[in-house]
Amino acid sequence: MNSHIFELLNTTQDALIQKFHKEIQDIFTTMVGIDDLMHLPIQVDPRSHFADCITSMVGFAGLFNGILSLHVPENLALLFTSSMLGMEVTEINDDVHDALGEIANMIAGSFKHHLAQNGQEVRLSTPTIITGKEYMFTSGAIEDTLTLLYDSNGEWLLVSIVVEQND
Repeated sequence: MNSHIFELLNTTQDALIQKFHKEIQDIFTTMVGIDDLMHLPIQVDPRSHFADCITSMVGFAGLFNGILSLHVPENLALLFTSSMLGMEVTEINDDVHDALGEIANMIAGSFKHHLAQNGQEVRLSTPTIITGKEYMFTSGAIEDTLTLLYDSNGEWLLVSIVVEQND
């Protein structure tokens, strides 16, 4: 993310990553039932090609504008959905889309508290889902993006957030 955004938020990149990472872990532990989510402190470019993956996005608007995206391989999407529903889910369907939309919504809801200042409201959009055998995802300029890479069950997932100041 742009250093100007960190100044406006009165924080540093490291401090924000630490808080946001803790919030993401809490969401996966409490709401998804996944305890093995491990943050990999590797810089990755979120403008990536994805294969056999599901991307869930939630936009936000207010004092800051942006979008949060969660990129999950299909195998993890099935695992997360099965855990959330308490039953085995074996195919990508509306339940998987709903589960990933809800996970992205919870993460975005958690992150929006970092953006709300002096009582300023931050509104969230309805989740949007992208699936496909192969697709390219781009959202915002790389300097406005914060991306966290995680490992769960031996597979990676990305949480990426683009933040711009609303003029």
